[in-house]
Amino acid sequence: MVQRNQLYFFYLKDDETDAKVDALGKIAEDNGFEIASHPNNASIIVSVGGDGTFLQAVRKSGFRQDAIYVGITRTGESGLYCDFDLDNFDEMLHSLMHEELEVRRFPVIKARINDGTEYHCLNEVSIRSTIVKTIVIDVLIDDVYFETFRGDGLIVSTPTGSTGYNKSAYGAVIDPLIASYQVSEVASLNNNQYRTLGSSFVLSKDRKLTLNVQPTGNDHPIISLDNEAHPITKISSLEVDMDETVIKTVKLKNNSFWDRVRRTFL
Repeated sequence: MVQRNQLYFFYLKDDETDAKVDALGKIAEDNGFEIASHPNNASIIVSVGGDGTFLQAVRKSGFRQDAIYVGITRTGESGLYCDFDLDNFDEMLHSLMHEELEVRRFPVIKARINDGTEYHCLNEVSIRSTIVKTIVIDVLIDDVYFETFRGDGLIVSTPTGSTGYNKSAYGAVIDPLIASYQVSEVASLNNNQYRTLGSSFVLSKDRKLTLNVQPTGNDHPIISLDNEAHPITKISSLEVDMDETVIKTVKLKNNSFWDRVRRTFL
């Protein structure tokens, strides 16, 4: 049985971060917490780094539904998933012990490649061309044909992922309280012969999206799951939908998603 006061630290190892995490561990133990040697034994998984490290912590620990994730940034870093930094670790522990944190639940998308294994994504799943040639994708919504996309690729993002790759492709920023996902184009080809919607669109969590890759000579597109490339080289279809899976994170009071967006972009 996982105890509530078990902490696991996830970070990219180097001498400097090792020393800092060791110091954090001692502070945690002094405050009544125990340090777990494996994320499966922890009730609180702490990532030390930026948003990329947080995404890796969630993915490597298997999108735990019975754990809380906490993001801590290092000096000079910032992150939309990280409420704390190394300098206010004591404040984080105090908040955990006295329940001064608010738990938020970030919706997650589920991707199925070639009708096979399912993968969860906290940020986005993207499918892109790997050669100097457009990729052609038939887009279906709830198994009904919607359009044929020609261009560099498509991004399917969660609300929290909407501030990342999706935003750079001129997609909208979506409030995480809205259980939905967004489809954005990357360099679509639009002319008298080829036509797509030409803008991002948002789907309800109850919709299913199917992307069927057409064989046009670019038969080896790349699929990225959050910040990891998928190893499959022959990809014919990608299905995306949402279930009840969420990632539980904690935030300081008076530090909403939109507070973070303002600090990051404005």
